[in-house]
Amino acid sequence: MLIGYARTSTTEQEAGLEAQTRELKAYGCDEIFQEQVSSVSRREELERCLKFVRKGDSLVVTKLDRLARSIPDLVKIIGALEEKGATLNILAMNLDTSTPTGRLLINLVGSIAQFEREIMLERQREGIAKAKGEGKYKGRAATARSKSKQVQELRQAGLGASQIASRVGISRASVYRIFGGE
Repeated sequence: MLIGYARTSTTEQEAGLEAQTRELKAYGCDEIFQEQVSSVSRREELERCLKFVRKGDSLVVTKLDRLARSIPDLVKIIGALEEKGATLNILAMNLDTSTPTGRLLINLVGSIAQFEREIMLERQREGIAKAKGEGKYKGRAATARSKSKQVQELRQAGLGASQIASRVGISRASVYRIFGGE
């Protein structure tokens, strides 16, 4: 049985999810699991998919990055599939782990993908450091601290922390932090 898995990182990527699903159906997947969640979050549909897979099945994804976030994650997923006697098929790479060549290539491709991601993150950190040095990068603006005056006024008016937080649009914890700074 061919079992498809489609994922996008956000709910705004509706067209991407539809395209993956269409491609998986065209390939002949009998069952398709799909979700719109970041790869760093818990992927409940992937978990359900891996539980659903049986001996002789093939898990099919359109691209490697839709399935795994890192080499250890990929190894874990492939291990779970192998334990059940199932294989992995990545359409964009024409890669099938039911063959020795496919198993070799999945490890090479996964390693290259992780390397690319680490290089990209390194460049991003360097860019942020450079921008900070030039005074162009100041980070996220503090939202709660900028509302300190309003929080204090509402407290003087006799409102409680929950009411203040709701009115001002910040968390109760932030309200208490502002109270603590008096």
